[in-house]
Amino acid sequence: MPYIAINTSKLLSDTQKEALKTALGEKITVIPGKVESKLMIDISDSHTMYFAGEKRELAYVDVKCYGSTEFASKKAFTEAAFEAVQQTTGLPQDGIYLTYSEFENWGTLGSMK
Repeated sequence: MPYIAINTSKLLSDTQKEALKTALGEKITVIPGKVESKLMIDISDSHTMYFAGEKRELAYVDVKCYGSTEFASKKAFTEAAFEAVQQTTGLPQDGIYLTYSEFENWGTLGSMK
């Protein structure tokens, strides 16, 4: 199960949130074995965000996945996620940041995988 948390300083409408959720749900399939039906997305908007001591319009995308993934697949998803966030929020690429974490252990359905 992948989990994607998006924090942004932008105020997003429900339509923008739905568009972002849909785009990321489609793009998650570039990672082998990952599908939208197992994807959890958390979108938090209207955050006050600073970079290099300055208040800025930013987005931070934190992707967490169970198991390991080839670099090429992570790169492809990263590029797709940047495009989706940029198109939805209007933020430039230099205002978007993403991390990708992989876990060997993941709790679900009342137990640990």
